[in-house]
Amino acid sequence: MKFISMILTLLMTVLIVLMLWNRVVITIHAGEAGVLFKRYSGTVIDKVYPEGLYVIPPWDIMTKYNIRVQEIKHTIPILSNQGLEIDVELSIRFRPDVSMLGVLHQRVGTDYIRTVVIPEIEAVVRKQFGQLNDEEIYTSKKGILETITNLSAKELASKFITLDNLIVRKLHFPPKIMESIEQKINEYHRFKEYEYKIARERLEVDRKVIEAKGIRQYIDIVSKDLTPEYLAWKGVQATVELSKSTNSKIIVIGSGKNGLPIILNADSQNGKE
Repeated sequence: MKFISMILTLLMTVLIVLMLWNRVVITIHAGEAGVLFKRYSGTVIDKVYPEGLYVIPPWDIMTKYNIRVQEIKHTIPILSNQGLEIDVELSIRFRPDVSMLGVLHQRVGTDYIRTVVIPEIEAVVRKQFGQLNDEEIYTSKKGILETITNLSAKELASKFITLDNLIVRKLHFPPKIMESIEQKINEYHRFKEYEYKIARERLEVDRKVIEAKGIRQYIDIVSKDLTPEYLAWKGVQATVELSKSTNSKIIVIGSGKNGLPIILNADSQNGKE
């Protein structure tokens, strides 16, 4: 009987250990951290348990959190200030603040994505996009995204969550509104192109006026020194230079206007004969 009693006791002990094993021996894997809840004193908020193996009393509870950067894709329906419904596709990258993981567990819990991350970002997105009209939403995506990211990061930080990035993947407009906005944008770019052409033509006019004034000033300055004697002397110099060329020619001295020489190309004259 003693032997049977020992066997039964051993089996019961093994059974109890197997049943409580997952509650007593806790493994925190890579990319995780743990928060301990003590049955008689509450959540331990001043200590976060890193990766490793831990043995805890079966009446306490170790909750594990994913502390890696996580990403969720979420679509938010919004209304512009003109009452138009637009769907905004977002990509949200975030992670819990490890140093405040105990407080996050105590105040928010493991379902913090549904109860905090998404609602906080939805509230910021709806408020910011709701201040813009349809065309402003379509054309200022980058600027509005920076504002939304900064405000969302601030709101999530107050809930012990770090926002790494917020990306607007796509804006879904009704087809007719999309076509109307694109037409307005095309018209705007055509208008800017015409403005550029007009400005370029005005600059060309200014350039020609400045060039004409420069030529006029040059003529006024040079004409003061262009006396008949000076022109005759320059004509003689040009005649001398031409006479040095290898082409055959006939030079008649003093037969031209104002006594300048006349130069005849003998080759061309012979050709005419």
